[in-house]
Amino acid sequence: MFKKNKTFYITTSIPYTNAAPHIGFALEIIQADVLARYHRQLGEQVFFLTGTDEHGIKTLRAAREAGKGVNDFANEVSGKFKDLTKTLNISNDDFIRTTDEIKHKPAVQKLWQQLVKSGDIYKKKYKGYYCPGCEAFKTEKEVIDGKCSIHLKPLELVEEENYFFKLSKYTKEITKIIESGKLKIIPEGKKNETLSMLAQGLEDVSFSRTKDKYWGIEVPGDPNQVMYVWCDALPNYISAIGYDKNTAQFKKLWPANVHCIGKDIMKFHTIFWPAMLLSAKLKLPESVFVHGFINVDGQKMSKSLGNVIDPFELVNKYGVDAVRYYLLREIVSTEDGDFTYEKFEQRYNSDLAGGIGNLVARVLGIAKSINHKLKTKIQNKNLELKIKEVKKNYKLELEEFKFNEALASVWEIISACDKYINEEKLWESKNPQVISDLFIAIKEIGVLLEPFLPETAEKIKVAVESKSSANLFPRLVK
Repeated sequence: MFKKNKTFYITTSIPYTNAAPHIGFALEIIQADVLARYHRQLGEQVFFLTGTDEHGIKTLRAAREAGKGVNDFANEVSGKFKDLTKTLNISNDDFIRTTDEIKHKPAVQKLWQQLVKSGDIYKKKYKGYYCPGCEAFKTEKEVIDGKCSIHLKPLELVEEENYFFKLSKYTKEITKIIESGKLKIIPEGKKNETLSMLAQGLEDVSFSRTKDKYWGIEVPGDPNQVMYVWCDALPNYISAIGYDKNTAQFKKLWPANVHCIGKDIMKFHTIFWPAMLLSAKLKLPESVFVHGFINVDGQKMSKSLGNVIDPFELVNKYGVDAVRYYLLREIVSTEDGDFTYEKFEQRYNSDLAGGIGNLVARVLGIAKSINHKLKTKIQNKNLELKIKEVKKNYKLELEEFKFNEALASVWEIISACDKYINEEKLWESKNPQVISDLFIAIKEIGVLLEPFLPETAEKIKVAVESKSSANLFPRLVK
């Protein structure tokens, strides 16, 4: 499904700077990192983009509540998201900010002018219900008892004269593109959901707000209006790679291979963004991968409930690869998942301490006690076939964004190794060929784990090469 050339361009969404990061975005950025690292392993030239969405009413109001200037507040929160990429060992190549005056602002204004040139921007007075949480005006179908169907909070009645984008003009074209698979939406259910929205018909969308009530980039030629947040935010995918100056990098990387996003912003990525690109006569991304939400003990994360999980604290307590493993293995990649400390610690002790950690410790512990030259070929046919089978499945699962299943496949090799050790009673026989077989298997496991658990993969590599012991995941004791 990916481009056949040697480049691979992947993006995450850019989260709002109205609050510090939580594990919902940690999930997304880790998922994207797996894909970026995997495609680097394939020898492709990968460009991995993330960043922050700073304009709009949410950040403006959060700054006022905190008693801070909006720029200072956005800088502070954006810095936390940037720190998160380091804390989670994310291999992003760039971090775009929508307050970037050099790369982002000129690109957004250029795109606006392209939409104008296509005849798709017009001005009119408008009255409608607005959800600050979604940064979007809501149609009747998206309102439940006067509240946003997503945030379940009262909507605000807004009456202004704004610029509008002719979204409705592109209904049929986007429908054909999605039905044909030219723009692939994963999973299939989200594709069908998008087609259902298109079938109900699209309305033109407000693309600006009055400057005195909003924070954003000025509309070219009209200093009293600033661009609506989605018109500003979505172009980050092209601004970061040089759209403004039509650079060699832009020509090389666009269109993106994958936009990795959460389900709450799917409409903007599968309808708004394609329409904007069509209007600007730019190619569409190849795929939009949509993940679910993370609940905590079966409840939605919220400040009011006091159940927001801080990814920094989680990494500090358990280690980065333990956090990456849980989010990738426990949560089905395209569905909502649940986080509890009990489940986390069960996964840690069973899969990490008792699984890969125990295997590496056992084999290296026995190998240290004897002197022999390792063989380069596996003798045990069952183990050899299991590795081949897993590598084949692993490739297919990653190409289908099934991170949890790919990790489950790797653990099949770990189970096969444990079985081999027990059948051979390796602790007694210390058979050199069996040890060689296991060393080869552990090296293969390390390579397969690298996109998922890069720190652990490196430790495995060093331990195998030096035949030194490695306590990868010390068991958690209550």
